[in-house]
Amino acid sequence: MELGKVGLSEDHYFRFPHELSGGQVQRLGIASALVIGPKLIVCDEPVSALDVSIQAQILNMLMQLQKELGLSLLFISHDIGVIRFISDRIGVMYLGTLVEETDTEELFANPLHPYTKGLFASVPDPYIERDGFSELSGEQPVRTEDFKGCAFSTRCPHATEKCRQEAPVFREVKPGHKVACHMVEE
Repeated sequence: MELGKVGLSEDHYFRFPHELSGGQVQRLGIASALVIGPKLIVCDEPVSALDVSIQAQILNMLMQLQKELGLSLLFISHDIGVIRFISDRIGVMYLGTLVEETDTEELFANPLHPYTKGLFASVPDPYIERDGFSELSGEQPVRTEDFKGCAFSTRCPHATEKCRQEAPVFREVKPGHKVACHMVEE
């Protein structure tokens, strides 16, 4: 049974939801995903409601399962520290648009998109270099079918008229590092 792989006993199978802790509920969800023998598990905010020590246990367990079972994890989170810990590659999205994607160490050493830089500026993490980063300000646009330009242009300190009129192409600007920004080369 998959329960043993996630640190639960068979007794947990017969418990009611209110009899389980938050960490046990997450483990049970992971066990249910493992039952079908997947190659990919989509983890959407799997540790956001857990305290830090339980978060670490769940993350370590996911990484162990990834190695043992040859799993790929698509990890979705707003917690940049968690993302940094568990990810090999990171894709940064803004309003449903992929704006930057590269390997984890490259992203933290050399973020290129202004939104990524703004995210890093807003995180209290002593391991993130903040030279030249500014916190995000401005209003998020309402994206209708008439919307033109870069989704981040209303909040970007470097936006030009081109940014407001023409959506940038998501392209590779260095080997393995893609970004959607008109201003990256400038």
